[in-house]
Formats: sequence, C-alpha cells, structure tokens
Amino acid sequence: MTATKAGDSKAVLELMTEDVVFLVSGQEPFGKSAFAEASKAQSGASVEFDGESEILEVKVLGDWAYTLTKLRVTSTQPGKKPMVRSGHTLTVLRKNAGKWRISRDANLLVPVSAPEVGA
Repeated sequence: MTATKAGDSKAVLELMTEDVVFLVSGQEPFGKSAFAEASKAQSGASVEFDGESEILEVKVLGDWAYTLTKLRVTSTQPGKKPMVRSGHTLTVLRKNAGKWRISRDANLLVPVSAPEVGA
C-alpha cells in the first residue's frame, strides 16, 4: 500500500514473482508485464491512489502463504471525481530467496456508489 500510494511502481513490481497471475472480475487473467504496463499508463495520467486494508486471515504453509484481506481503494485523476472500489482479495504468496512475493491475487473489488446528497 505504501509503495502504491507513493507511485513507486518499481517497488510494487519487486513484490511479485515473475509468474504472478492476477484475477480481476471482468478481465482475463494477466501477469506481471501487463501489470507493469497498466502502472506505467496510470503514472502518465497522474492517478493518485489511497486505500485502507484489513487483513482478516493469514495462513503460512512452509514456503507458501495466503491472506484474505478487506480492501478499500480510492483512485483520483486530475479534474475527475475520485473512484472508490471496495471488497475482498485472496492473495497467495511464495517465499523466494528468503522474501515473500505475490504469486496469485484474486481481486474482488467493486465500485462503491457515492452517498446521495442529504442522505
């Protein structure tokens, strides 16, 4: 979250295995190179990110682990209303050279409707 907020794509990419797979609703699974391309495009568009995460469960099984997380992310582009997405993620991590890296990530975030004015 810290690297994402800072716009540090290099640090975010270093948290992933080379064979990482992301599952996002409405899209085909994609890997590290597609993630890097999307990050580069967002960086060029001056998109700012903020978010909150709550880890609900962590299980470590040798060199593998998973986390179940509740996540809320706000992305803001200049001149546009912030877009808020919220939901759960299931992340599979693999220890590689002594460091935990994201190997698989299922992201179930959906857009959050803005509250009605006066509600």
